[in-house]
Amino acid sequence: MNFPTVKKVTTHVLSEMKLRGEKISMLTAYDYSMAKILDHAGIDVILVGDSASNVMAGYDTTLPITLDEMIYHGASVVRAVKRALVVVDLPFGTYQGNSKEALNSAIRIMKETGASAVKLEGGEEIKESIQRILSAGIPVMGHLGLTPQSIHKFGTYVVRAREEKEAEKLLNDAKILDDLGCFSIVVEKIPAALADKVTQSVKIPGHVNFLGRSFYF
Repeated sequence: MNFPTVKKVTTHVLSEMKLRGEKISMLTAYDYSMAKILDHAGIDVILVGDSASNVMAGYDTTLPITLDEMIYHGASVVRAVKRALVVVDLPFGTYQGNSKEALNSAIRIMKETGASAVKLEGGEEIKESIQRILSAGIPVMGHLGLTPQSIHKFGTYVVRAREEKEAEKLLNDAKILDDLGCFSIVVEKIPAALADKVTQSVKIPGHVNFLGRSFYF
């Protein structure tokens, strides 16, 4: 198999790939074995998602998983990876409303897993947490659209931002994350037309997941 000659994918490499119009691949892994397969296959970004709460532990939502559990999964994935950029989710309750706690959570993930970045759900409402994490030199991946940690607010996993007001907020949040310095954005389960607008409105790479299909821009 012939994969790109990049020895290690970094946030800088991803930015260069977007500028060159190259496709960027991202998949999720929670354990050593799957991460090793994905890395060997040439996947550029491996996300250690808090969906481990559902997939690995059998909970109904992502909310129960703890920071210690995310660190366990993150460290397992990092030990398997030689090339891909590894991103670990900050779990629910470790960054919302308290930027100092957000920084401490992010530092623990970086130090104890060896990952290269963290991911947070939300836009303007978590701006302060993102700023504080970025100020420590920790790369941040944003997450907009369907945000599973807010399932009890929305009450369903249906497509988000169908209404004009929510779509406008999502676009504004995407620009905020871009301006803050996030290196990429996951935009989950939104209408295709809105995904195109997000793509055109930000400079950074992003992963769009809508109607069961995933695209990286």
